[in-house]
Amino acid sequence: MTDPAAPIGVFDSGVGGLSVLRELRRLLPDEDFLYYADSAHCPYGGKSLVEIQARAAAITEELLAAACKLIVVACNTATIAAVEHLRANYPVPFVGMEPAVKPACALTRSGVVGVLATGAALGGEKFHRLVAQHAAGVRVITQPCPGLVECVEAGELDGPRVAELIGRYVKPLTRAGADVIVLGCTHYPFLRELVQNAAGPKVTLLDTGEAVARQTRRVLERDALLRAAGGSVGRLEWRTSADRGELRPVVERLTA
Repeated sequence: MTDPAAPIGVFDSGVGGLSVLRELRRLLPDEDFLYYADSAHCPYGGKSLVEIQARAAAITEELLAAACKLIVVACNTATIAAVEHLRANYPVPFVGMEPAVKPACALTRSGVVGVLATGAALGGEKFHRLVAQHAAGVRVITQPCPGLVECVEAGELDGPRVAELIGRYVKPLTRAGADVIVLGCTHYPFLRELVQNAAGPKVTLLDTGEAVARQTRRVLERDALLRAAGGSVGRLEWRTSADRGELRPVVERLTA
């Protein structure tokens, strides 16, 4: 039987999933977490389905070797490419990501929703099913954002270069009338201020970190895996496929 005191594993193509981890730790303060940043293989956006599934499986095996009781796939691209494969082949529960298309379509007043994401996420069958299910009567405009993941990985969260890049991606959405923009990659919440500046104050930004944290809690409760409250903050360990020393300043900045 799985020990409820075991850690929760969280992984992403890089440091973007730390935006999800932030919400997980806020909602589940007693839980221990083991975060894996696959930054040596980031970004996943240009990789094939087979490559992403192989990386997801390798990371899962490392997290299971560390006795993780549940694994959060804190990456939209990895969820689309690999979460069903992981669920079919490994014995722990998995919680994946889903771009906030459903709440965005419910919230829009203009009838136009924009989605910022990686090309791989936007091209996946799962994303198209999501739009087909929830976007009746709503125009959903998708915008691939090459370069933004790399900016976050480098700790470049502000400045004219990244602001210009974001403006290039956001302006077509707002010109088309989007009043809700979905941040469809876990890296993008770290650029929220710049995206909001580019979109303007009347545009609502949505991401799914909080919803994923709530779903994780539901799964823990369902499977009797929720750790008993002990009055102390849970521990955080992080690992990476990249150079740990080089990545440490970025991780410390994003988890501060």
